[in-house]
Parts: sequence; C-alpha cells; structure tokens
Amino acid sequence: MLKEFKEFIARGNVMDLAVGVIVGAAFTAIVNSLVDNLINPLLGIFIGSIDFSDLVFSVGKAHFKYGAFINSIINFLIIAFVVFLLIKLINKLVAKKPEPEVDTTTPEERYLKEIVDLLKEKN
Repeated sequence: MLKEFKEFIARGNVMDLAVGVIVGAAFTAIVNSLVDNLINPLLGIFIGSIDFSDLVFSVGKAHFKYGAFINSIINFLIIAFVVFLLIKLINKLVAKKPEPEVDTTTPEERYLKEIVDLLKEKN
C-alpha cells in the first residue's frame, strides 16, 4: 500500500496540481495586493470613495448589508480584469509552439489516392 501511495504521489499530474495550487495561492496574494494598494486608490482619485459598506437596509431585527456585497462585486471585477490583463501579457511573452499537422485521412482515402496516382501515371 505504501508503494502504491508513493507511485500515486510521484505521478506528474499530482505534482503539477500541487505546484499549481501553491503558485495560485501566491498569485492570489499578489493580485489582491495590487488591487488593494494600487488599483483601488487610483480609482478612488477619479471616482471618489468606492466604499459602499455603509449601505444597509433593515427588516425587523435583520440587517442586510448590501453595500458590503457591492464592494465585493467591485473588487471581484477589478481582480478578474487584472488577472485577464496579466494572462494576456503572459500569453504574448510565451512563445507558442506550432502544433504538428495530424493526418486525418482514413485508410480508404489513402488507398483511393494511391489508385488515382497510379492511374495518372499510367495515362
């Protein structure tokens, strides 16, 4: 059982997933810092305060803080846009390998082509 577990952990997919999770967590911290410390203050200069956390409505004793929800949506949209721009930049920087052409002809098509070629040679 220990041998099987070792083989499972040593598989490339599991290791790639672990690296992806770790890098993703670090990347999330970087993007959150970028949004909180650079993007939001910059937007605050042009738009003014974008803090809606004081917006609340009450029904009986229940308080619905819809302003905090709006803040979360705005932060999500900013983060998603920043990630989009970063991924777009990374895709431009990383050279794409051309994919080799895959022969999609069936054996029947190849045989028919050979027959046509032989008939052309004969004439």
